Amino acid sequence: MRRLPALSAMKVFEVVGQTRSFTRAGELLNLTQSAVSRQVRNLEDQLGEQLVIRRHHHLDLTPSGAELLSALQQAFHDVEATLRNIREKGNLKRLRINAPPTFAKRWLMPRLAELRTVLPDIDLSMTTEPNDRLAERGMLDCAIRFGDGEWPGLRSERLFTERHIAVCAPQLLTDMPAGDAFDLARFKLLHVLAAADRRYLTWQRWLDAAGYGSHDTSGGLEFDLLDLVIEAACNGLGLAVADQVMVAPLMREGRLMQVLDVEVEGHESYWLVTRTDRATSPHVDRFKIWLDEQIGESNAAPS
Repeated sequence: MRRLPALSAMKVFEVVGQTRSFTRAGELLNLTQSAVSRQVRNLEDQLGEQLVIRRHHHLDLTPSGAELLSALQQAFHDVEATLRNIREKGNLKRLRINAPPTFAKRWLMPRLAELRTVLPDIDLSMTTEPNDRLAERGMLDCAIRFGDGEWPGLRSERLFTERHIAVCAPQLLTDMPAGDAFDLARFKLLHVLAAADRRYLTWQRWLDAAGYGSHDTSGGLEFDLLDLVIEAACNGLGLAVADQVMVAPLMREGRLMQVLDVEVEGHESYWLVTRTDRATSPHVDRFKIWLDEQIGESNAAPS
């Protein structure tokens, strides 16, 4: 048996941690302020560790309190998601997928009306969490992932590989003298962050291919999502390197223009990922056929 504090005390502490107030937590939980305070005090006594710092008008969390709050929020989220999944198992019409945010917004969302027409009997649930946990539990039917296709315990089918082009808002090019060589130094570069302290190398690879390999890329604006980089480019904040499939509609609308006739194949691709411990459902099979058809049409259409 696990030796854990009472579940009710941990739930009370989670609400206290979110609100930073015994009074507000009591209102949300339909408990008195003193009852909430007592629950937290009992939890602290059981742990032998102070969790909150009681100030005159508000509460602060100690480092231990912040650590426990984070763990409880994740745990309660997982329990809630699992319960929802159990309830949804009876819904044989639902297809649950996870997809990267930019893919979901720029590629999949504009095509959902078409998906509804082709698969009218399927209800879609779509999430964009970076960690889809597809390998750990059965809350998803499939996922779209971006990477090299190598995920242990999962089956990967490549959808398409990125092809990078440089784009910017048309107004950034209007005042360039006709016939002059392209001056990259006139523009800010827009970068996608791979981590808090690291950028993706898409800009450097494009610069090498374009003959600007020695250009200084240390400056510029940084964003943690490709979608934000694309929006920044549309708003005239600088040059972006992006997958041509993601920006093709914006180019057709005149919101973005390609800079130089240079295209670089990316090192990673988008993949349809499923579990290997069970057969794919008919819904996933039909979804895969539809994805392949859409990708084929995208490749055939002019940018």
